[in-house]
Amino acid sequence: MNRAEKEQAVADLRDSLSKAASVVLTDLSGIDVDTTNELRSQLREKDVYCKVAKNTLIRIAVEGTKAEAMNPLLVGPTALIWHDEEPSAGAKVLKAFLKEHTNVKLDIKGGYIDGDIYQDDAALKLADMLGKDELRSQILGLMKLVPGTFLALMTTAPRKFLAVLEARKSKLEEEGG
Repeated sequence: MNRAEKEQAVADLRDSLSKAASVVLTDLSGIDVDTTNELRSQLREKDVYCKVAKNTLIRIAVEGTKAEAMNPLLVGPTALIWHDEEPSAGAKVLKAFLKEHTNVKLDIKGGYIDGDIYQDDAALKLADMLGKDELRSQILGLMKLVPGTFLALMTTAPRKFLAVLEARKSKLEEEGG
């Protein structure tokens, strides 16, 4: 790779990582080519990117950015896995892949999200985060639930008051009648 190609690779990597919601760093060297291709295929299905790059180029690409915090994780072969919008997308695919392939020895170096570093398998805890669609459905559910609950609350007091009046009326009729 000549200097111009390296500069272009660094610029492309900087641009990609600047858009990334989060990054999971892993070492894919412990798995065979077919398994790696299967993982990459699963990542592509979820619009998750996977890039293997030299640590030196990654360090140059993240220099001066918040992503520079992941420099301590750049030891040995490194694959970067990220999604542009969903912080948990890459970790979810990795977690599902590891659950499906229990015999695969995939080394998770850590994760990066908005300036914070997660060491080792703690990066897979990102998989437990709710995605955008899950959060949207919860918000819509709450928006639907709150007015109904409010309406029920507002009608409960008058109904109970009416029941008390009816009971009082019945009691008075029994006493007087």
